[in-house]
Amino acid sequence: MIDQQVSLRGGAARLPVRPRTGRFLVLAAVFVCAACGLVYELELVALASYLIGDSVTQASVVLSVMVFAMGIGSLLAKRLRCHAAVGFGLIEAALALIGGSSALVLYASFAWLGESQYALVGFSLAIGVLIGAEIPLLMTLIQRVDRQDAGGAVADLFAADYVGALVGGLAFPFLLLPMLGQLTGALLTGAVNAAAGGALVLWVFRRDLTPGSRRLLVVVNVSVIAVLATATVLVDDFEQAARRAVYGDQVRVAVQTGVQEVVLTGTDRDSLGLYLDGRLRVSARDEHRYHEALVHPAMNGPRARVLILGGGDGLAAREVLRYGDVRSVTLVEIDPAVTRLARTDPALSELNGHAYRDPRLTAVGADAFTWLRADHHRYDVVISDLPDPGVTASTKLYSAEFYGLIAEALAPRGRLVVHAGPPEVRPRTFWTVEASVRAGGLATRPYRIPGRPSGHPSGFTASPDRLGAGGRPPEDWGFVLAAAGPVGEPGLGAGAPVPHSLGEAELREGARAADGLRLPGQVPSTLIHPRYWEET
Repeated sequence: MIDQQVSLRGGAARLPVRPRTGRFLVLAAVFVCAACGLVYELELVALASYLIGDSVTQASVVLSVMVFAMGIGSLLAKRLRCHAAVGFGLIEAALALIGGSSALVLYASFAWLGESQYALVGFSLAIGVLIGAEIPLLMTLIQRVDRQDAGGAVADLFAADYVGALVGGLAFPFLLLPMLGQLTGALLTGAVNAAAGGALVLWVFRRDLTPGSRRLLVVVNVSVIAVLATATVLVDDFEQAARRAVYGDQVRVAVQTGVQEVVLTGTDRDSLGLYLDGRLRVSARDEHRYHEALVHPAMNGPRARVLILGGGDGLAAREVLRYGDVRSVTLVEIDPAVTRLARTDPALSELNGHAYRDPRLTAVGADAFTWLRADHHRYDVVISDLPDPGVTASTKLYSAEFYGLIAEALAPRGRLVVHAGPPEVRPRTFWTVEASVRAGGLATRPYRIPGRPSGHPSGFTASPDRLGAGGRPPEDWGFVLAAAGPVGEPGLGAGAPVPHSLGEAELREGARAADGLRLPGQVPSTLIHPRYWEET
């Protein structure tokens, strides 16, 4: 506590501002730096969840590594207390450069190397060390500004730090992300961070700096801001190049909505690809096979009123509307941008048979779980065409509680069909879905259909499914057919339109094949105990 003793006995250090003004400026810098630090943290979590999936795991990795690294940074900062001003200036410049460029480098690692987990851990560690070094140095600086006991200085610093974190935490989802996007938002945050740290040291503590230290800080901060500004100018070109690396050369539409990134590739309906958050959701080369297997077995029976959960691309609705005795179809899609594209994009609307022009179809923009809780209608058929259950945001839509809501919405003799993931590549996920449907009060009949290569360079099979173990693309699609009473073998009902690529024999064989892959003993997934995870 040498610095504290000098401050208390000898008064404030020789500064170009009054002590109270200097103290305010130090706390203002703490506020700004704390806000920037939390933005870096949230940026890593958000981008990693999009690129890698499973937001719970990614948040846990970022937070635990960062907090651990902050402790290391605090210990390392003890060596810099004798040079607190120049040390703090250099640390803020490094933090601004690393934190500001973290999203860009993470995305580049994903686009060109196909792997971003190691970059995520590295950035979490580096940012955590630098953030952890801030408080010990700021403690030294604020005691040099004004006479204050250590307890009061700590209270002031942490108050400014926590309020800054609050502002940064709110600014990220409500201001930076919607207005600037992930890459530009991180770069701008880095520039603000560098400017705040550099201004504090070069103005308030300039008399503590040697001429060489002053020149070093000016050069370093100007260089960091210049690098970040240049990256900001070039960020659109970078995004286009990265998208070409991920999606190929035929990207037509790329939209970051409030829910996800939506990308359309291909020049016409025969080459169309629809990606949601980097996952190939629809490929024109094989989507008929997936959607026919999803829809037609459930339409075997009464089908006047149909509910589709998800499926904003309109392709499941296309199959449903091929039945002339269907009177109404309600489609619940959380992302209005997907339904808007399905209505207006020439290739996608042609692929879905202009389903949204059919007066029998009503589209609702809502979360399926919340909407079901408020809806009191009964449906003859419910089709669950939702994202993969391993994506954390979708886990509640594969829970026993969700299937209980669907059971209540089914009319007498009503049926439910659920896309449940590939039973061969991810068997635990598939049979956990089946167990969850049974826990919701329904009898089940699982079945699988072999997929066909989509023709995409990645080798992905188009559907909500993610890659399986070892990065293997799914080789089959798995479904669960369910009803309140006994469920027969999946098949095509009377009056069913002729499928393009599916037959009765294949559906029956798919049911037998699924039974042969049965994994006994799977426990249902619930809201308070989700049981979906990455399978290796």
